Amino acid sequence: MKRIAVLTGGGDAPGLNAVIRAVTKTAINGYGCEVLGIVDGYDGFIAPGGVLPLDLESVRGILPRGGTILGTANRGNPFARKVMQAGKEVVIDVSNEIIQAIAALNLDAVIVIGGDGTLRVGMELCDKGVPVIGVPKTIDNDVGGTEVTFGFDTALMIATEALDRLHTTAEAHHRVMVLELMGREAGFIALHSGVSGGADVILIPEIPFKYEAILQKIRQRAQAGSKFSLLAVSEGARPLGGQELIARFGDAVYVPRLGGIGQEVGRYIEEHGFEARVTVLGHLQRGGSPTAFDRWLATRYGAAAVRTAAAGVFGRMVALRDGKVIDIPLSQALAVPKRVDLDSDAVRTARGIGIFFGDE
Repeated sequence: MKRIAVLTGGGDAPGLNAVIRAVTKTAINGYGCEVLGIVDGYDGFIAPGGVLPLDLESVRGILPRGGTILGTANRGNPFARKVMQAGKEVVIDVSNEIIQAIAALNLDAVIVIGGDGTLRVGMELCDKGVPVIGVPKTIDNDVGGTEVTFGFDTALMIATEALDRLHTTAEAHHRVMVLELMGREAGFIALHSGVSGGADVILIPEIPFKYEAILQKIRQRAQAGSKFSLLAVSEGARPLGGQELIARFGDAVYVPRLGGIGQEVGRYIEEHGFEARVTVLGHLQRGGSPTAFDRWLATRYGAAAVRTAAAGVFGRMVALRDGKVIDIPLSQALAVPKRVDLDSDAVRTARGIGIFFGDE
């Protein structure tokens, strides 16, 4: 193994720089291998100045930094790129250009750090002969095959702190506080932070809710002497028989952007006699320094990705299982998106301590 490349794709997540650092240091120190950084996801392979050399000096001091020193692109799918042709916007496939550029660089491996979209592109490129190793990244924790993705723990800590802060002002003003959280179609952030932050109601995509049931829970709390309530709402939550709310519709390139359900829940509560305030935490969940756990996990993932590449086994993704970092087929990781298991200990624990999911 003489030369490898590393790229980051999709939305940013705390811990990306820790992976880049671990890949670079492991490749250089362990294998005497040259490392290239690809700028702004797959686009960097064919963009001017899109390939940068990485050495030990390049990754010095980046372990605690959020974001990614390589940049990222959540619309960088080489199989579906929007371009202007003859004054019209069209979608084209530039994957062959990407593959040719990779071949010209004489790469022994391409380490792809991303969520399901970025990893799926990596798998498709691997099917065309590109030596790809995947590293699972997303704050949503919805990549299959691994117990946890890096970035999730940091997002969870930020969401929990937000609930802690909203708790005090909710109690002081006797209000219902609604916190809308990221997660897309998976409710892990809302579930874990809701339990950790003492939420009274948690709404997640996996459990459709009833507006009337939420209102009844708030009334019961008020009658019992609790003049405030705290709701953790996943952006993908939806009412029974209804659809998730979309802030921006998707197309062949853009995935739909979810959002607005927190406002709808808050509006309903206000219309039925309770003062409510809605906070949308948004990209605060993505930013800032990663937690110690995310630094630790991201470093282990990066080092394991290099070891897997050195073994000459491709089309694989590193994953955490039973406390150990292993590698599994990308196809297995992407076969079924991970969602909250309704029979899991986490859901049963939440229900057992009196947290309401809006479904009763």
